[in-house]
Amino acid sequence: MSLTSYLAAPPRIVIMLLIRSGVNLASVTSLNCLDRSTFLSCLWPSIAYIHSMLAAAGILYAFQHSEPAGKAVLFCLLLGSIFSWSVIWSKWTQLNAVVRSTRAFLKSFRSATEPLDPYLSGRPPGESPQAIIYHAGAKELCFHLTGSSAVDSTLAARLSTARSISETGMNSVRTAMERAVGEESLKLESNLILLATAVSGAPFLGLLGTVWGVMDAFSGIAMAGQASLAAMAPGVSGALITTVVGLLVAIPAMFGYNFLTTSIRSQNIQMENFAAECAAVFEHRFTPRS
Repeated sequence: MSLTSYLAAPPRIVIMLLIRSGVNLASVTSLNCLDRSTFLSCLWPSIAYIHSMLAAAGILYAFQHSEPAGKAVLFCLLLGSIFSWSVIWSKWTQLNAVVRSTRAFLKSFRSATEPLDPYLSGRPPGESPQAIIYHAGAKELCFHLTGSSAVDSTLAARLSTARSISETGMNSVRTAMERAVGEESLKLESNLILLATAVSGAPFLGLLGTVWGVMDAFSGIAMAGQASLAAMAPGVSGALITTVVGLLVAIPAMFGYNFLTTSIRSQNIQMENFAAECAAVFEHRFTPRS
């Protein structure tokens, strides 16, 4: 199995050890041919270094002295972090695909000689919300002009001989595009509730673990009959780690939620503007002039 993916961004200490082992990092072939034992021998000092950093920060000590309830809270926070990062990554990928598809569609739509040329081409709308909105409006428009919205070899000829659309039919076209705008907005905003829950719930869940751990620590001190810093410190540190982890889950989720909501709000405005633009183009072309 190729180890290139594991070395996409290796720590500095791994790079130094690989170079010292005679591995040419600029050569993809040498990385592909790197055997597992050599890789693990170079990676182990980095793992040990990270372990020592966590130990120096007191994270491992606090986790080791955490109560079962605190570890259950940490497990829930870990699941919340996984869900949060998966939502952030999936929505970011979706928005990037939407931007690329929309850019290509708008270029095709605005360069067409006739408003219905993109619809008559039979190309699927893809991931662009504007393309889906356009297809919804064009389908409704073709139905009112020709009595059928199916794209076939005779549709272009039937459109050329069709009469102008009435104001009632044009209102139906606008309604179809507005409905498509709403549906696409719901698609873009789906799963954001998970990020909002992580932002608001993770700190309180971490605080719950801390309060529970402190309560257990004081209960243990009371039962032991001795109140000293050495007896209190392990339990308190094990309780505080849940608050730390709760904040570590909530802070990235907050930044991701703010970024995604701002980007989606921008996309919603662009969809509404395009629906108005498309309706105006259809109206200028297919409604009778007084």
